[in-house]
Amino acid sequence: MNLPLKTPRRFRRRALLLAGMQLGLAGTLAWRMNQLGVKESDKFRLLAEENRINIRLQPPSRGIIYDRSGNTLALNRQVYTIEIIREQATDPEAVLNRLAELIPLSKIRISEVLKEISRRRAFVPVTVATGLEWEHIAAVSANSPSLPGIIPKLGLNRKYPIGADFAHVIGYVGPVSDYDLSQINDKDPLLLIPRFQIGKNGIEAKVEKPLRGKAGYKTIEVNSVGRVMRVLKDQSGSPGVNLQLTIGHDLQRFATERMQGESSAAVVMDVNNGDVLALASAPTFDPNKFVNGISVSDWEALNDNKYRPLANKTVQGLYPPGSTFKMVVALAALTDGVINKNEEIFCPGHKDINGRKFHCWRKGGHGKVSLREALRYSCDVFFYDIAIRVGIEKITETAKALGLGIKHDLPLPAVRTGLMPTKQWKRKNKKQDWFIGDTANAGIGQGFVLASPLQLATMTARLASGLILQPRMLNMIDNKSTFINENQKLNFKTEHLNLIRTGMYDVSNHPRGTAFSSRIDEKYKMAGKTGTSQVRFISKKEREGGVTKNEDLPWNRRDHALFVGYAPYKNPRYSISVIVEHGGAGSRKAAPIARDIMKKALSLGENSYGPMPNQIRSDKIKKSGKTV
Repeated sequence: MNLPLKTPRRFRRRALLLAGMQLGLAGTLAWRMNQLGVKESDKFRLLAEENRINIRLQPPSRGIIYDRSGNTLALNRQVYTIEIIREQATDPEAVLNRLAELIPLSKIRISEVLKEISRRRAFVPVTVATGLEWEHIAAVSANSPSLPGIIPKLGLNRKYPIGADFAHVIGYVGPVSDYDLSQINDKDPLLLIPRFQIGKNGIEAKVEKPLRGKAGYKTIEVNSVGRVMRVLKDQSGSPGVNLQLTIGHDLQRFATERMQGESSAAVVMDVNNGDVLALASAPTFDPNKFVNGISVSDWEALNDNKYRPLANKTVQGLYPPGSTFKMVVALAALTDGVINKNEEIFCPGHKDINGRKFHCWRKGGHGKVSLREALRYSCDVFFYDIAIRVGIEKITETAKALGLGIKHDLPLPAVRTGLMPTKQWKRKNKKQDWFIGDTANAGIGQGFVLASPLQLATMTARLASGLILQPRMLNMIDNKSTFINENQKLNFKTEHLNLIRTGMYDVSNHPRGTAFSSRIDEKYKMAGKTGTSQVRFISKKEREGGVTKNEDLPWNRRDHALFVGYAPYKNPRYSISVIVEHGGAGSRKAAPIARDIMKKALSLGENSYGPMPNQIRSDKIKKSGKTV
């Protein structure tokens, strides 16, 4: 008996199942295509546009810096840059070695470039060298057939035409590094450009963002592998602001040259408005060496120098003010009523305090002296006595009123506050009680008292003028004045200030004054005060062993020499402070320097400002109402 075949029925079921699956797949594909083509079309169109369109930054020109006369201190010069494109160079290493025969290019730099191009796409240009001169570019162009992939470009590079005179004021720029990026909170995309220059020190660093400006950009079209096809849009950026300083080059240069060979600092201020006319620190350095990255040998020479040429001693250096602090103590005592102009104190050459002898600089003493005479002779015993009577709290209060122990607002990094101690300060920081000997030491500007040359110049300017002057370094920002005349009078009696001034006059003009040998004999008389601050205490044992003179000690253990003053005496215009590190007596080292710098300032008459050459951006700012 023949059985019926079931294969056709089974086949029909399988065919139907397969057809259903195909219909389901087709439906899914149709649904997905609808999603991609209709509902999500904008998203994928945008992604495609991003792959086709690129935006490239255009660095702005950095702001120019001028002195008070309009002389250029920092500018941008056109320089040439060499780039390499890996895909066009048959052998990048060989090409770079041939290039090194034509331009300054070290083996270390070649290694850095090779590492950088290995991390980038073959068509992306990588900077090889910058800051090149036309002679280098001419040599590269003449040898271009043997340098495939090498592209010369024109750009801007920072230059400091005056060089070392303003190194501590202007500072310098340098290539941005990973360390820089880790230290600053700045999201500006310009900082991601390889070897982009930013301010590293001085005003360049402190006013970095306004000086930097804002980037422009190019919108370019690229193909599927990223090659540039055409430029769609070219948007220029905003250049950095221009600055004019209160400092004049002539006086700054003279002060720097006068201090040559010393580790020293000098500050000159206008006692009428607080303008800083000179801010010189010696020795100095050439800021141009830092622009494209300083060499190891140059850095070591600067960093290992015992005179610390990289430090701006005018605002960063803190020193015991020595006898230049005696005017503060005298004014505190007069104000508190513990002494008057006629009171005399006997100086036998020392003062016994709790069983310890505090010596006067003059071994035999000065005998009976009044306040005016004590300033004239710089009698230590007199100021031990009145300091103990008035107390450290009043002394510190007076010091701060005169500008000491205060961080002044200047466009410089690392401006230090100094130290005007109190009893509470010592308990908090030294975990010790305040002793009467601490007050005696403070009375002659020793012990815990610390001040910068800028603060001492400010103190002297306030004593000379009777005004609460604020030191000021920026005169113009894009032709807009920064001056605000809000100088109030000091809260001290005029008769007390006059008594201090007469004592300072005697210092420089009385035959027995400590700075008489550094007087100004011309029609302009200078009032001043010498100071010698101890770096270390000479023990009784050392005195008995014959180590009594400053010259008997190694250089770095000798006393600092100081001088503060103002001139003319009758109609004050300028104040000055000078410190010579480890220079010994202020009368021998600091006072002659201060005299010469003051005479130069008087001869220049640094009153007027020259115009800033660039007036264009000032007009734009006025129209837009923008301020910096």
